[in-house]
Amino acid sequence: MPITPDFSIAGKVALITGGTGGIGSAFAQAFLNHGANVIAADLAAPKAGTDPRIRYEQLDVCDDAAIAALASRIERLDVLIHCAGRLARWDEYKVEVFKEILDIHLVANLRLANAFRPHLKATKGCLINIASMYSYFGAPHIPAYSAAKTGIVSLTRTLAIAFAQDSIRVNAIAPGWIKTEISRAGRENPEFNSKVVARLPGGQWAEPEEVAGTAIFLASPASNLINGVTIPVDGGYTAS
Repeated sequence: MPITPDFSIAGKVALITGGTGGIGSAFAQAFLNHGANVIAADLAAPKAGTDPRIRYEQLDVCDDAAIAALASRIERLDVLIHCAGRLARWDEYKVEVFKEILDIHLVANLRLANAFRPHLKATKGCLINIASMYSYFGAPHIPAYSAAKTGIVSLTRTLAIAFAQDSIRVNAIAPGWIKTEISRAGRENPEFNSKVVARLPGGQWAEPEEVAGTAIFLASPASNLINGVTIPVDGGYTAS
């Protein structure tokens, strides 16, 4: 008998850092809608109107003790998604800012992976990292963000190999031009916006919810043979 792919994530427990932000909150709601139990961890409180069934945990992903404390409060975990992040246009050439951005995106990724590895081992779960289209080309206005996202692609491959012994899969998603607060400045700059739209095959920026489907797929049994890869979800921008 042929095996029918299982795309279900019902009953899984998912922890999403940056879970009250643009992409993070879209992921949280999508996972909840598909039957998962969701924990949104962020420095910022949930926005008004956030589904009360999403459990909120305040978390600084650069704080080792805070991550350890959160890990002790979570009994079960099937899916870990590191969505927390920020950028600082042009200021990232300052060494202290460069270090801060790398800490939030890249170093925190490893912190979280290490802290929750036992949880994911117990459930044969998965880690989903968030890379970027900037993982593949230079970004003169955000050197730290670009470097961190490039590092995430490599870290994803490395963790996939290292964690395979625990039956943990590790993959990443590389979003493109998404309508979030972090991209607002670019969208509101007419010259920059016109260049972006001209290169996008679909001719428009994407909604955060349009990225969530890939995360749900990577968290489901249907993706069991996918490990160590980064999937571009950019509307064809890097292909054009």
